[in-house]
Amino acid sequence: MAFEYFISRKTLKSVIKGKRVSQPIVRISIISIALAMIVNLITIAIVTGFQQEVRQKITGFGSHIFLMTEGEVSIYESSPFVQSKVLNDSILSIKGVKNIQSVGFKPVLFQSNKSEIAYKLPNGKDTVESQLEVSGSIVKGVDNHFDWTFFENHLVEGRVPKIRNDSPSNEVLISLKLASQLAYNLNDEISAFFVRNQPVKRKFKIVGIYRSGMEEFDQKMVISDLKYVQELNDWGIKSSIRVADTLDKNGNIIIYGDVSGGNGNYRYDWGKGFGRQKGFITCPKKDTIIRLIVSDYWSDIDASILETTISDTSYLKIKLEGDNTSSCNIQLNEIDEIHKSYLNDNGSKFKVNAGSKIIAFEAIDGKGSSKQYIGGLEVIVHKWEDLETTFEKINEMVSFKPDERGQLLKVSSILENESDIFVWLGFLDINVWIILTLMILIGIINMGSALLALILIRSNFIGLLKSMGASNWYIRKIFLYQAGFLIGRGMIYGNIIGITLCVIQQQFGLFPLNPEVYYLTEVPVQLDLLHIILLNLGTMIICISALIIPSMVISRIQPAKSIKFN
Repeated sequence: MAFEYFISRKTLKSVIKGKRVSQPIVRISIISIALAMIVNLITIAIVTGFQQEVRQKITGFGSHIFLMTEGEVSIYESSPFVQSKVLNDSILSIKGVKNIQSVGFKPVLFQSNKSEIAYKLPNGKDTVESQLEVSGSIVKGVDNHFDWTFFENHLVEGRVPKIRNDSPSNEVLISLKLASQLAYNLNDEISAFFVRNQPVKRKFKIVGIYRSGMEEFDQKMVISDLKYVQELNDWGIKSSIRVADTLDKNGNIIIYGDVSGGNGNYRYDWGKGFGRQKGFITCPKKDTIIRLIVSDYWSDIDASILETTISDTSYLKIKLEGDNTSSCNIQLNEIDEIHKSYLNDNGSKFKVNAGSKIIAFEAIDGKGSSKQYIGGLEVIVHKWEDLETTFEKINEMVSFKPDERGQLLKVSSILENESDIFVWLGFLDINVWIILTLMILIGIINMGSALLALILIRSNFIGLLKSMGASNWYIRKIFLYQAGFLIGRGMIYGNIIGITLCVIQQQFGLFPLNPEVYYLTEVPVQLDLLHIILLNLGTMIICISALIIPSMVISRIQPAKSIKFN
């Protein structure tokens, strides 16, 4: 083999550097291999980079794996379920899981900051009309375990919201696209409208503006505190004890429970067990504290609370001044409603004049059980390659296995939740194989032509070797070595040029993209050493294997005729 290698090297130099007819063909074959390597390297780098960038951005807005209530279809409109520390700890113990975070979603309409538009009236005078533009989005509520890495990497200005454990934070993170459309800047207050039983308006402070380049997701995704979403979705139950504005026909005070959330079918516990009694009448004779526990039920009013929404407890403190035993001669205002003298701004404390005594009320609203509920759990894995294995483990742990409250959850992956995008990314692999095949085929054809030219030019040399006893395979190996040298030279040129072009695009982003079509602002490039090695090995092996067939022409050359050739 060393002798064959030696001969192939010596004879090849004369072909490349000489002025024979084969020189242009040899150079064309080298150029074709180089071009094939350049195109294939760039193709693989771009497709790999594109797939990786899109995957990272989609999972940045969501997660690799999502848990929601069984039977739901959309992660943005799923029914809530009660958080479980046991479940969270079990998932975190699975190898490959990086983080688990609780989330909730709420549709919202944001009001534009553009308010004045000037135009001409028919009489020629200028006027100004107020125009309120709105944009529909989704508020994603997150807790203090949320991984902000993705949004921190794509911040344009500001910072990410600070999520507190105690009270809801009104800080939000919005996209540059949404901020531009609605004419908001950093630290502005943005008006948001939510749909509940009645429309609700909230003010949020913009503390950060991001730009991911995925225009569709930037348009719809706003990040806020999960506690706001829990409250706005009426998850859980929230109870309060109220004093009616009017009296009953006997002049007694009417006390009733004011409840929201749950399924709307409420049961009330005023201290003697659950019942349907929403309120009662009273004329207080002593200082007291009224306690109310509210839950909901489906058909059985005595059903366990575990089978329904988590209950909430509220209180009403009553304190008397004056003659406690006297009857209640409640003072009314001009529209025959109880005259209430409020003692604080929110109206939870007030006094009522009852003739010989003064009745002071203080309502202590329930904290609500909404904080116990979430819209879903997002699971982040360390590596994309771990997705399928981790999904199977979590699915086996959760599916068709009710928890302690009887809740059934289902598991979905990002491949299901954003199936359209990932099907599209999958088609890119087909395009890559088509391009690789075509370019290698072109290289093989050109190298085959070059090999045949080398064989024809060296026919007298072949005849001489045969007359000296060399076998056909021995001679074929000499020419295959020469073809390998040419292929290797073309591959070296192709690798240098291709990798250089990829690095330039990585550093400077010379070629932009339309983000509304491609989800990215510039052509992404991802150079992977393993891909480069496999591409080079595959190209060499396929080309050399394909050249074995044209090298068989050597067996047709007869020494007696070839030695006399030219």
